[in-house]
Amino acid sequence: MNDWITESRNPASRGLDNKPVEEILHIINAEDKKVPEAVGQAIDQIAVAVEAFVTSYRRGGRIFYVGAGTSGRLGVVDAVECPPTFGVPPERIQGILAGGMNAFFKAEESYEDDRDGGRRLIEERTMSEKDLIVGISASGETPFVLGLIEAAKQRSIKTVGITNNPQSTLARLVEIPIVVVVGPEVIAGSTRMKAGTAQKLVLNMLSTTAMVKLGKVYDHFMIDLQASNSKLRRRAEEMVRTLTGEDPKLVKQTLTQANYAVKPALIMLKGKVSYEKAKKLLERHHGVVREALKDLGIKED
Repeated sequence: MNDWITESRNPASRGLDNKPVEEILHIINAEDKKVPEAVGQAIDQIAVAVEAFVTSYRRGGRIFYVGAGTSGRLGVVDAVECPPTFGVPPERIQGILAGGMNAFFKAEESYEDDRDGGRRLIEERTMSEKDLIVGISASGETPFVLGLIEAAKQRSIKTVGITNNPQSTLARLVEIPIVVVVGPEVIAGSTRMKAGTAQKLVLNMLSTTAMVKLGKVYDHFMIDLQASNSKLRRRAEEMVRTLTGEDPKLVKQTLTQANYAVKPALIMLKGKVSYEKAKKLLERHHGVVREALKDLGIKED
């Protein structure tokens, strides 16, 4: 453990308890500023992970984020945000937290040591070669995560690891290691801080970029959102109006015909086609609006 960067002492925060409030905040802020730069150093590997994510999803596979403590909670958060943001079925992107969802609200730290529990996930979730497993562990030594990764390798299931220790077991075991070296924490070993922030940024980048490549985003709008309340319906209307330049009344009528699904509404208005035609075009082009519009002879930058 002494070799783990995440457990070492940070010279900048020595004597922290004896400092005034403002100085403590400045120290934390200065350390936090290092995180985005550290994430930037890992972009090449994040890009490889994005390609694996997209490939797995297109094959009908599922993406599993797996971790314990803060790492596991962050995976759950990213997974549960994908359905409302990108319109994906909840079973396609799953977050698995050591100790189950009870551990989301109450820390159950002992579960991270359950290596066999990690291995059993393969059978419990019927994981297959189509799936992608993303193990998340600041130390890279969490037994629960390593157990699953070891079992996945035996089944030829592709694996990604997000860790903050370059020499960790997780970084060595997975096919695609994403190592973000943020250095020692302000409070030694408190990886909910910089390490957790780095993990959140990586997960944001991973899922968002994958969803862009899967056609869930057009321009920079989330066009597969589920317009399940009045706020989201207004957002859908504004989105379609902005992207088409059409009259608000026509936009609302078209969205109503399309059951407030933005993608077919865009194609209906831009291509002057029926809802049924728009749906068929989207099916033909795997839900990618630009490709569907090209089929109608409409090319956009």
